[in-house]
Amino acid sequence: MKALEGVRVLDFTHVQSGPTCTQLMAWFGAEVIKVERPGVGDITRGQLRDLPDVDSLYFTMLNANKKSITLDTKNKGGKQVLERLVKSCDVLVENFAPGALDRMGFSWERIQELNPRMIYASVKGFGPGPYEDCKVYENVAQCTGGSASTTGFEDGPPLVTGAQIGDSGTGLHLALGIVTALFQREKSGRGQRVLAAMQDGVLNLARVKLRDQQRLAHGPLKEYPQYANGGFTDECPRAGNASGGGQPGWAVKTKGGGANDYIYVIIQPPGWAEYMKLCGRAELIDDPDWATPEARLHKLDKCFGIIEEWTKTKDKFEVMEILNKVNIPCGPILSMKELAAEPSLRATGTIVEVDHPTRGKYLTVGNPIKLSDSPTDVERSPLLGEHTLEILNEVLGYSEEEIESIRQSGAVGKIAEPVAAE
Repeated sequence: MKALEGVRVLDFTHVQSGPTCTQLMAWFGAEVIKVERPGVGDITRGQLRDLPDVDSLYFTMLNANKKSITLDTKNKGGKQVLERLVKSCDVLVENFAPGALDRMGFSWERIQELNPRMIYASVKGFGPGPYEDCKVYENVAQCTGGSASTTGFEDGPPLVTGAQIGDSGTGLHLALGIVTALFQREKSGRGQRVLAAMQDGVLNLARVKLRDQQRLAHGPLKEYPQYANGGFTDECPRAGNASGGGQPGWAVKTKGGGANDYIYVIIQPPGWAEYMKLCGRAELIDDPDWATPEARLHKLDKCFGIIEEWTKTKDKFEVMEILNKVNIPCGPILSMKELAAEPSLRATGTIVEVDHPTRGKYLTVGNPIKLSDSPTDVERSPLLGEHTLEILNEVLGYSEEEIESIRQSGAVGKIAEPVAAE
C-alpha cells in the first residue's frame, strides 16, 4: 500500500508550481484528477515543444501518474460535474490568479458547503498584503523572495538560479501543507485552507541570507569574499561561490578546461594540512601566516589559487576520489548531460525512463523522497482528456445515458478514446 492511497485530489493546477505538488502526491499513491479545458488543456502541453503536435517535455515531466478530465466550468453541465467532483475528492489544489475560482462560483465558503472535509490548497505569488493580487512567475518569485539579491558576484548584477525554487520549491511546500492538513483532519474531521505563497517559499529557502543580514549589524561577514576587500554595506551582499555555512568554499578548475570542468571545494581547519600535502606546499601547514582560519581570511583567493593549481592536473572525479579519502568535502560540477547518463540515479529512481504513446521514450525526474514502505512507480503523463469517461463513470457514478447527456451539452468537449495499455 502506498502512503497516500485512498486520497483523491482534484487538480486545478497548471504550468509548474501546482503540478509539482500534485505530481508528488500522485507518486505517493493519491488519485490525482487533473481538470483541463476541452481542446486546450494545461498551457504547458504546447510550450517549448521539441516534437510537433506532441505534449511537451515541460508538461510530461510535471504531470506523471495523473488522470485527465476535460471540463468546461462555464457550462451549466460542467459546473454540475465539478460540484460532484468536489463532493468526491479529499483535496482541491489550484494555482489560478487570485479570485479565479470565486468567479467560477467555487469560493471557499461554497466548497465547504459541498464538502466540509475538503482541503483547499492554493499557490499564490504573495501572501496577504499590498502585493497579494499581483501575478508571479518563477523569476519574479526569486527576485521578490530575496534569492536574486544575494546571488551572483559582488561586481555583477543580481542573478536568478537555474533551480526552480519559486515554482517547484513552492509546490513542495504546498504538498507538506496538504499532508499536514490531511493528518489534522483525522482528528478534527474538518477540512481547511492551505496557502503557499511563492515569495514566502523563496524566502524560506533563502533563510541563511536573512541570517546574514542580521549578522551584519554586529560586524563584517568573515566568510564572504568582501571581507578581504572591505566591501560591505548595510545589506546582505552577493557572495559568488562562497560557502553559506561559515567555511570558505569555491569552485576551482579541473583538468579538461570545459564549461563544467570544475569542482567545489571547502577549506575546513582539519583539511588544511591535507590540502597542502596534496598541493606540494607542506611548508604552509605550520606557517603562522597560513596555518589558522583567521590568518587565511584575508587571502582566501590565494588559498584557492594554490588548490586550483593542483586540481587542474586531474579531472573532477579524480579530485573527488582523492579528497574524500582524506575526509575533505567537495562536489564536482555535474552537467545535465552527465546527470542524465548517471547509472546510480537510474538505479534509485531519481531519473526514470518513461514510454509515452505519442512521444516515445523520454527521461523524467522521479520521486526525490524515498519511503521504505511506500514504493514509487513513475507512470507517464495523461493525454488531454484521456480519463474523462473513466472519471464520469467509475469515480462519479454517472450512467451511460447521463454521460451521453453531459457530452451533448458540451460540458466535457470531445471524449477521448481510451488508450491501449502499454
